[in-house]
Amino acid sequence: MNCKNCHTELQDNSDFCNSCGGKVIRNRLTFKNLFEHISETFFNYDNKLLRTFVDLFKKPELVIGGYIDGVRKRYVNPISYFGLALTFTGLYLLILKKFYPEALDFSNYVMEGQEEFQRRNVTFIQEYMSIFMMLYVPLYAIIARISFMGLKKFNYTELMVVLMYWQAQTSIITSVIIIIVAMLGITQGMISFIFLPLMILYGAYVFKRLYNLSIGQIVLRTFLFLGVLASTMIIITIIIVIIMFLTGDLQELIEAQRAAVEAAKQ
Repeated sequence: MNCKNCHTELQDNSDFCNSCGGKVIRNRLTFKNLFEHISETFFNYDNKLLRTFVDLFKKPELVIGGYIDGVRKRYVNPISYFGLALTFTGLYLLILKKFYPEALDFSNYVMEGQEEFQRRNVTFIQEYMSIFMMLYVPLYAIIARISFMGLKKFNYTELMVVLMYWQAQTSIITSVIIIIVAMLGITQGMISFIFLPLMILYGAYVFKRLYNLSIGQIVLRTFLFLGVLASTMIIITIIIVIIMFLTGDLQELIEAQRAAVEAAKQ
């Protein structure tokens, strides 16, 4: 008998492959064993996925620091966990568009006359959300590298691992809660104002545990991170405005704003 995964020759009574560790499957696939496999993978407390999710809150230094130090079997690796977060994000956007489109309405959070411009921006971001999430990780890692300068515990690649776990954890939580609050008639824009500071606090908590910093130290480093991030966003905004000016979108926005002001005077 050979392993179906790596084709290594096995003994007849083997339950696992000595080469790749794969489980030996002898029975045909049925609804019963399919359900048992899904239950074991996703709902068993002792499985890696649930353990990773829980320990990223309880002791993130074991999950993230352990992976960086070479512990690769106990928890879900950052790329797989990040891929799961992308799936959750795509799923929640699909559910909102299909069943709760009003939850995606941001018109109450923009200036009068900019509704159409904002709608186009939100639609663009939603369509390419997965790409934005992937781009955030190397950007945040650069900012973290700057913010935690002098602390040489992690290199740039290792900081990307930290940020992948952080981004994945916050995205999974956000996706689930946004769907729940959408059922209650609460828009995504409203809940975003609540989640943003919570995401920042969770990020500070993760870095505090990883770097073993005091409260004062992590507060200073967090404000430095936010300052660098704000400066980066301003530069990106300026670049976007220049592109809009060159493409004519800026003039369209100005005219829409002027029309809204004139309509309000009448």
